[in-house]
Amino acid sequence: MLMKKTTFVLAGDSFITQRLPHNAALRALRRYLRSFSVRFTNFEILLHDFEVYPAPVSGGTWAAARPSVLEDLEYLGFNLYTWANNHTIDWNIDGLLTTMRHLDAAGVIHAGVGRNLAEASQPKYLDTPNARVAIIGVTSTINQWGIAGAQRPDVLGRPGVNPLRYQTTHYLEENDLRKLSQIVEQTDVNADRQLNEKEGFAKASGDGCFVGSIRFSVGKPGTSTVMDEKDKARLTASIKEASRQADIVLVSHHTHERKGMDKELPADFARDFARLCLDNGAAAYIGHGPHIWRGIEIYNGKPIFYSLGDFIFQNDTVERQPTEFYDLYDLGPDSSVADGIDIRSDYGKRGLDADKRVFQSALASFAIEDGKISDITLKPLSLSFNEDRGLRGRPSFAGEEEATEILEHIRALSSPYGTQIDIVNGEGIIKLS
Repeated sequence: MLMKKTTFVLAGDSFITQRLPHNAALRALRRYLRSFSVRFTNFEILLHDFEVYPAPVSGGTWAAARPSVLEDLEYLGFNLYTWANNHTIDWNIDGLLTTMRHLDAAGVIHAGVGRNLAEASQPKYLDTPNARVAIIGVTSTINQWGIAGAQRPDVLGRPGVNPLRYQTTHYLEENDLRKLSQIVEQTDVNADRQLNEKEGFAKASGDGCFVGSIRFSVGKPGTSTVMDEKDKARLTASIKEASRQADIVLVSHHTHERKGMDKELPADFARDFARLCLDNGAAAYIGHGPHIWRGIEIYNGKPIFYSLGDFIFQNDTVERQPTEFYDLYDLGPDSSVADGIDIRSDYGKRGLDADKRVFQSALASFAIEDGKISDITLKPLSLSFNEDRGLRGRPSFAGEEEATEILEHIRALSSPYGTQIDIVNGEGIIKLS
């Protein structure tokens, strides 16, 4: 059966902590977004009124906003969300469940988080006039207690995210590995692991030399990351299920993991996962997480967006933070969030605050008709890098000079994958036919 044309627009992370004024810039975004049938963003915030308990650690900032911020994303027209990410468990399970209640009450279609592993892994569906669209949300960046647990006949599952775990192996020449093993044996760095294995409280870690939980093996010097086989099988099954239940499948993957110190390069396992998704029926892989753009790869005629960067980034205007936030910066009970943000960023001179790439982004759009994807359009966004803290992070269409700067950067990131981006009238165009 022939499938009619369905249009898509994809935005990166919406880390929204404050309301957005419905000014001319936001109205222009609204008109553009609402011209598409499917409007996606990754929702990287938890919704509550601070009636829930914070976790002892966070995904960087204890991400929280009043539930009313959801109204602004609805105003813009987003109708497909994922929220499996490194902040999902910032406010413990109560924060997760409270957010879920607010999303459900708003009638939002959201994926990647559930009351147990089966629910978190479940595809969610958006019915448009011309096609049924499935979304699967997954994260590889999450604290261990944020991972959803499987239900048993006699024990409840655990609320959490749909995970993609991975194994990291560091390789050394044989002589260097032998030296490392000798050094390790002179300490108790592996004592806990070895005792837990001996007493049956942990599974044997396998071959190689371990330094705590860090694995080394013989090989060409370097580091590799490989998908967890159980997660790989579960996620593949979800994609195949969605392919039978919907016309079009999208997979959203939150991943901060990188190649070495270069935040612009995805980790090995993320590239493998992206191709696995498309090989098993997904129409597009949507990456996000590092708060900057990564390149675009066209794989068998389908797009891999390794990271869409930010759509909204109000990380520095969170309303409240727990004691652990202040402890990080040796601040006391009389200190404010602003004090902590100042110290964390060295007054705007380091970290995400000082990285212009965090505040430059783009919307990606395309159409699918009869199973074929049309040319991809990139619409540059400015998140007001040069504004003071209170106004930074709000999205608007980039001016001509900044738009060219953004598109040239994305073009340079995509070139190693063989992807050609033409810049035409302030937009990036990737031709697929």
